[in-house]
Amino acid sequence: MVSATVKLPTLDLAQINQQLENAEALSLVEWSAATFGDHLVMSTSFGIQAAVMLHLVTKVVPKIPVIWIDTGYLPQETYQFAEQLTQRLELNLHVYQSPISPARMEALHGKLWEQDDIEAFNLYDQIRKVEPMQRALKELRATAWLAGLRKDQTEHRQNLTRVEQQESLYKIYPILDWNARDIYQYLTAYDLPYHPYFDLGYVTVGDWHSSRPLTADDTDGRDTRFRGLKQECGLHLPQTAGEEESLNSSSL
Repeated sequence: MVSATVKLPTLDLAQINQQLENAEALSLVEWSAATFGDHLVMSTSFGIQAAVMLHLVTKVVPKIPVIWIDTGYLPQETYQFAEQLTQRLELNLHVYQSPISPARMEALHGKLWEQDDIEAFNLYDQIRKVEPMQRALKELRATAWLAGLRKDQTEHRQNLTRVEQQESLYKIYPILDWNARDIYQYLTAYDLPYHPYFDLGYVTVGDWHSSRPLTADDTDGRDTRFRGLKQECGLHLPQTAGEEESLNSSSL
């Protein structure tokens, strides 16, 4: 059963972003915990550098609900990496999946990732990622969501601010201004692991059928996802009409 909706606190985002503009990542997590309390959640994909955000946040909020969307198409190594980090960091992990099984989806729509059509990818993402995430946020009664997005990852993310409102909750990005060097230094300082695909040449990893290693011909690491047709899976895009981007945008 879905829990009752929690009233969203009213925040002056312009003032808050000005105040927090130069705040350290850890300070932003501390502000989030103090502001949103038990209604603060975080998400993870258990991707290449997932250990950074998981470690950073759970240092401040050890039992924060950690949402993981399991598409059913992740590489074996991702499941093993997830188990490793869950045990090491004692994560309060909440796993969500689509109510439509992979077999049923393929029977109804075919192998969407093999179709040279952005709409097919968008449908895949809506079924396997966006719907489960929206359900997770409602069931966990979230009013704020910590995510590890960085400005240097996609064109859309270059325009983000550290605290934003997206539909019925706030989004907070503690490491928004970090770069690859910052990530490496944090992982090294705390002896945290990369996803094992990093050693295979991957700079980002998602589902087994829509990720590949970086090559000399790639100009952007995000081109190794979704056959270069899109950069965002939809989890971090506004869902309402009239907002900046949409799931149908192939330029992201």
